[in-house]
Amino acid sequence: MSPEAAARRPWLEHAHDWVVTVDHKRLGIMYVVSGLVFFVVAGIEATLMRLQLAWPGLHIVPPETFNRLFTMHGTSMVFLVGIPIVFGFGNYLVPLMIGARDLAFPRLNAFGFWMFLFAGLLLHWSFIGGEGLSGSGSAPAVGWFAYAPLTSRAFTPGNATDYWNLAVFIAGVGTIGTAINIVATTLTMRGPGMTLGRMPIFVWTMVTVSAMTLFILPPLSAAQIMLLLDRFLGAHFFDTQAGGSAVMWQHFFWFFGHPEVYVLMLPGFGFVSEIIPVFSRKVIFGYATLVAATVSIGGVALSTWAHHMFVVGMGTGLNAVFALSTMLIAVPTGIKIFNWLATMYGGRIRFRTPMLFCCAFLFQFLCAGLTGVMLSVAPFDWQLSDSYFVVAHFHFVLIGGLLFAIFAAIYYWFPKVTGRMLSERLGRWHFWLLVVGFNLTFLTMHGQGVLGMPRRIYTYPADRGWEMWNLVTTLGVPLQIVAVLIFAVNVAVSLRRGERAGDDPWDAWTLEWATSSPPPEYNFETIPVTTSRRPLWDMKHPDDPDGPHE
Repeated sequence: MSPEAAARRPWLEHAHDWVVTVDHKRLGIMYVVSGLVFFVVAGIEATLMRLQLAWPGLHIVPPETFNRLFTMHGTSMVFLVGIPIVFGFGNYLVPLMIGARDLAFPRLNAFGFWMFLFAGLLLHWSFIGGEGLSGSGSAPAVGWFAYAPLTSRAFTPGNATDYWNLAVFIAGVGTIGTAINIVATTLTMRGPGMTLGRMPIFVWTMVTVSAMTLFILPPLSAAQIMLLLDRFLGAHFFDTQAGGSAVMWQHFFWFFGHPEVYVLMLPGFGFVSEIIPVFSRKVIFGYATLVAATVSIGGVALSTWAHHMFVVGMGTGLNAVFALSTMLIAVPTGIKIFNWLATMYGGRIRFRTPMLFCCAFLFQFLCAGLTGVMLSVAPFDWQLSDSYFVVAHFHFVLIGGLLFAIFAAIYYWFPKVTGRMLSERLGRWHFWLLVVGFNLTFLTMHGQGVLGMPRRIYTYPADRGWEMWNLVTTLGVPLQIVAVLIFAVNVAVSLRRGERAGDDPWDAWTLEWATSSPPPEYNFETIPVTTSRRPLWDMKHPDDPDGPHE
């Protein structure tokens, strides 16, 4: 069917095509769009919290609502924003980058997406249905890591906690299916000549995080089943009054929760590793060390979970082991930063919007890494655990790092997905407003934490010295809101009348740019043959085997 004929089809037929699709590209787009929608919802929740904390003694929202807001915000950002967006990009790009027609199990891929979307809707349905028959509470109020005994029926009657538990469990099942799909596709469906040593860095990151997912999500799912048995059948796994262990839940959760940070960040590293070389006009510096660092992070991350538990009394021996493993993971992470800087050094850098977001990512993730090493020191962590210093560190990782990498990826691959360019002028407004707003909000949180402000407090007295810090923190929020609105306008306008992109607007060299923009359902008319790590460059410049400027 011609594009003109397709455009004339009723919108209901178009919607039906998307609902029943098993095309990895459409599913990838739906993952990313759904994640961005939940990002807006989570952002609204965060804005309400910041308004409440802007000055001492405010009553913007009641304390019960505040507890529900930070639970829903944290859960949404981790399970409904970060995971679906990075796996959405993996869905879309991995088959294209390795020269495959689709993922190995298309129906499993569709199943994974619909499980995630159902989980997100189920979680937010708790605002309406969380009261249950008891009539107490609405949305869950247990924090995104749901420590016992907050999850017991004595503390949280009604069904709000059950909505949280089931939603996260169902989302985990979908994510496991997608992870299996990406690992199987990468190991068995690479195009001719696409050896492991020629795969793009982004593909390596997706294989690593998918393998990690298969290790870390099943224990969390098992703990959630145990929690259901506690709440409905009196099993008492986490009930300390009946011989259970609240600390056991922490071990189960953080065995997932801390490696999950790297499940989110490694694809961000992959985005940056694909974008910086193209806009520096240099091949990536130290490909082999980048791959080794990626796999090392995946392995070491599985042994660092209990550094979130220094204050629970594990003992000096275990504290020392987890402190050392947490410090160790800084080594491969630092290697990556030096690889990216060395790639930029001496290059002909083009500061287009994707590259601007990558530059901000480098600075902000470096700050996040330094505060992470500080928190790996057990005595330092004892002083600042559960303070706003930890909140600042976590947001520098996942907003200053991951979100900026995601925006870089959207600006970079939007032409491939839609065939149109995003506006550079609006992109720069988006970038600078987000940089200033982000740092106003989260850089100041380090000061609040050092001054002793605990997280998860509804209000605070006026004699603690936190007033101006919180006011500045809140003043950064409107700038971030305007930045996101500009991004939304940019996308909407560009989809309607943006500049035509062509097949390869960035003069890149990975295989996704070798096909049309947007790609056809079958990806490639003829499966390309890969002869180096820069297959598209080889096709475009057969007389220049040394590749781009080095």
